[in-house]
Amino acid sequence: MRKLLLLTTVVLVGIIFIARLFYLQVYGDDTYNILDDNAIRKEYKYPKRGYVYDRNGELLVANQPSYDVMVIPREVKPLDSVELFEFCRLLKISKEEYDKKLARATNYSPRLPSPFVPQLSKTDYATLQEKMRKYEGFYIQKRSLRSYQTSIGANVLGDLGEVNRSTINKDPYYQLGDLKGKQGVELSYEKILRGTKGVKFIQKDRFNKNIGPYKDGIYDTLPKPGKDVTLTIDSQLQAYGELLMKHKRGGIVALDPQSGEILAMVTGPSYNPNLLVGRERNKNFSKLFLDTIAKPTFDRGLQAQYPPGSPFKVINALIALEEDVIDTNDKFTCRMGYYYGGRKLTGCHHHRSPVDMNAGIAQSCNAYFVNIYRRIVDKYDDAGKGMNIWADHAKSFGLGDFLNNDLAVGRPGRIPDGDYYDRAYGDNRWGSTYIVSNAIGQGEVEATPIQLANMVAAIGNRGYYFTPHIIKEIEGDTIPSKYTTPKHTTIDKRHFEPVVQGMFDVYNKGTATYLKIPGIDICGKTGTAENFMKIDSVKTQLTDHSIFVAFAPKDEPKIAIAVFVENGYWGSRFAGRMASLMIEKYINGKITRTDMENWILTHSLENEYKKPYSGEPFKINGQTELQVIENYAISNSSNSDLKQ
Repeated sequence: MRKLLLLTTVVLVGIIFIARLFYLQVYGDDTYNILDDNAIRKEYKYPKRGYVYDRNGELLVANQPSYDVMVIPREVKPLDSVELFEFCRLLKISKEEYDKKLARATNYSPRLPSPFVPQLSKTDYATLQEKMRKYEGFYIQKRSLRSYQTSIGANVLGDLGEVNRSTINKDPYYQLGDLKGKQGVELSYEKILRGTKGVKFIQKDRFNKNIGPYKDGIYDTLPKPGKDVTLTIDSQLQAYGELLMKHKRGGIVALDPQSGEILAMVTGPSYNPNLLVGRERNKNFSKLFLDTIAKPTFDRGLQAQYPPGSPFKVINALIALEEDVIDTNDKFTCRMGYYYGGRKLTGCHHHRSPVDMNAGIAQSCNAYFVNIYRRIVDKYDDAGKGMNIWADHAKSFGLGDFLNNDLAVGRPGRIPDGDYYDRAYGDNRWGSTYIVSNAIGQGEVEATPIQLANMVAAIGNRGYYFTPHIIKEIEGDTIPSKYTTPKHTTIDKRHFEPVVQGMFDVYNKGTATYLKIPGIDICGKTGTAENFMKIDSVKTQLTDHSIFVAFAPKDEPKIAIAVFVENGYWGSRFAGRMASLMIEKYINGKITRTDMENWILTHSLENEYKKPYSGEPFKINGQTELQVIENYAISNSSNSDLKQ
């Protein structure tokens, strides 16, 4: 009986093993993967990362050789004190760092290679390579680091950083120690720029020693280089914008209205992209990131949401025309502001009343735009419906949502609708008088500089725009069609001409008369946005922000631009000057208004960022600078109605 039981057990076990082997070989889903075979060592060969060029073919980003000291923890031979001292000296690390790095590598995997000391220089590599044979378990792996051929455009170009565990878990392409795009173009076009790693398989014996290529290298692969890319950025214009923004905080975004290509994307303050290359990257990045005052890693052109101020008035003019609540000849009274029920809802600078659309835009009359805004909202019995229609028109210009571009970061801005105010005040418990600040680009409206640049590009095109994008060409490939397909606003083309004329007259007889550029017809709009901040839990008013949007030439524009300067007083003081200079630099390739250029380059706002609002405006010969500008505009106007 016992013999029969033993025999039966042996037969059953044999049948089970045979059945399992048959299933695995014939029906099993799991297939052999050479990458998972512990008896084979994998050596990765890193590809050349794609180069980055500007729109004119200037090389911006190349590569430089780098060498990583790799370690396979279980193959490391214990070092005596002399050997350890020498090895640490060669690697420029302490014994404590050696122990910490080895423990980290062991924790990752005792049998898989991981970086021990990454990114050695050529000099360090030359010194170390001759002695590496003495240190079992360590070897040198060659790869390339970025070499930035410029000191500008850090926010545009981005940088590379070591992948973390989360990235490795999401994408098995990456291994511990691999570099990946972290910001800018390096992040947006990572898969195109990185190429594909090659791999060499090495057979190991039972003593874990290398005995040669696995199956004579038939499974080995060569690295596939990344593709070169050409950006839409004009590096000369980008450099000039960064020069103008020196000692100031804000953003500049310039677009080609005919294509949506981003010509310049300036944030201030910025930094040299070469700071984030090599062994000092982490230390330098920490310094930049932890600077919570200047915020050099915060891209103000894409991420900063500001009240758009007076540039938003032109959107209200277009919506009012489309909704047929006014025509261009309608006039409104301005008594240094807008009054309702005997109360002043918003102030205004002095204008010759009554004010029509052209003068309202050229002289930036708050009272005019509150009147037309109220007509839009009050056109319908339900204020919520009026607000929804208003919001839909505004959003058709790319405001209030992500632009669906190819940039690494961004913010949606905000265009409030009826539901927004129902939540704030309660259903049907509010009306147009509650929200008149939206008429002048204050209130709940917020936009990023790139959204304002896109908005003014749509106006310059008389009703359409192309999605802003940073990519111009990809080696051997085409750019997505969404960047070459126009998007149309909800405003009929016929309504744009009077608004464009008003923006043109901003330079001829309005708030930007002293910003003219000889030979270039510029259409623009100045803006000033109130600036509040909580200081010691108290809402405190700081110096106003300076805003300016423009496009040029007037017909078939080549450039559309938005400039936002924090604490810049008012639109024409800083932002207007900078926008005019950027336009001249791009269209003419040189600067004739050297007076404006010298003023910008010699005026800093650093002191403004150190003190709260004093309440006292800056004065020239007893007059505020704004009064001087207004008097200049009136005395030089060809329109006698504007003269006092």
